[in-house]
Amino acid sequence: MTTPFIFGKVASAEYFTNRTEELNQLIQNFNSLLNTIIISPRRWGKSSLVKKAANITVSQSTDIKFCFIDMYNIRSEDQFYQLLSEEILKASASKMKEILEFSRNFLSQIIPKISFSPDVNNEFSISADWEQIIKQPDEILDLAENIAKAKNIKFIICIDEFQNISDFKEPVEFQKKLRSHWQHHQNVGYCLYGSKRHMLLDVFSSQSMPFYKFGNLMFLDKISEEHWIPFIIDRFSSTGKNITAANAGLICKLVENHSFYVQQLAHLSWVSTENECKKEIILNAHEKLLLQLSYLYQTNTDGLSNTQIYFLHALLKGEEKFSSKDMIKKYKLGTSANVSRIKQALENKEVIEITGGKIDFNDPVYKSWLKEHYFQLR
Repeated sequence: MTTPFIFGKVASAEYFTNRTEELNQLIQNFNSLLNTIIISPRRWGKSSLVKKAANITVSQSTDIKFCFIDMYNIRSEDQFYQLLSEEILKASASKMKEILEFSRNFLSQIIPKISFSPDVNNEFSISADWEQIIKQPDEILDLAENIAKAKNIKFIICIDEFQNISDFKEPVEFQKKLRSHWQHHQNVGYCLYGSKRHMLLDVFSSQSMPFYKFGNLMFLDKISEEHWIPFIIDRFSSTGKNITAANAGLICKLVENHSFYVQQLAHLSWVSTENECKKEIILNAHEKLLLQLSYLYQTNTDGLSNTQIYFLHALLKGEEKFSSKDMIKKYKLGTSANVSRIKQALENKEVIEITGGKIDFNDPVYKSWLKEHYFQLR
């Protein structure tokens, strides 16, 4: 029997739950070509939300095309230009003849070489003098706008892990190039999203940065139990199995409503259920999840400094005044200045999230593993 839950990939159709308000807002932004920036921790469902909104938009508007770009492995300006040009051409043309025509008409100055693979999907790659293009990237940065004008269509460029531009050589100068072109586009909207909140905030909310006030900022919250519980009950029911609202709520509580882990823990509980999902099944599934990830978590923890581990210990014990003399002495944190460095380092490593002075773990299962297995704080 196929699992009624999905994790580790984009959730669509019956696997997608709630986000109604954000979904409607995003669809409206797409139709209006309003630039949108989406910020939330990793695996909270940004990609699923964007794909869902894109699918609905396309079903309602025949003149809108979407281009999806994942910058996860992009670390340089030339890699970005190559990926951007390839994906725009793929999104705008379905035949080799069209791709070649668009490249001749709209990339005439850079003289790209296009290599097609022999498979049925018409996969291709673009090679060019990227060092020269970095100096003069106008044609690539305006490619979507020029094709949209020529075909009388609209483009939405969706770029995941956009914060990686901060790792480029001379990142601010690169951002100036993008902004100087993209802000003038009338037929293209941009949806930029990523998981490193503090890095994205630096890019989009700092008045000194080129992308300041570039578009509508959307901060995704966790999906509440109010929406998760009926979803879990329904998914169990669709396979002839049952779970009470209380036990569906327990799944949510154990992983703090984290989208990825709610689906994963629900799946593990569903697998162990014959007819009725009991509390014991869920608790055993949660422990199984901790053990599955134990090696990864141990490796990650071994990569932390002693003071960082001491800080996490204090955080798990509910401490708050980390810079006080008593706290620094009790947990061997060094100095108040060192506490600030510890916080920054742990945030950069995506171990913790700091929002308005509140500190919490990005990964609720790692939090449980540290508490129950590493520090044994029962």
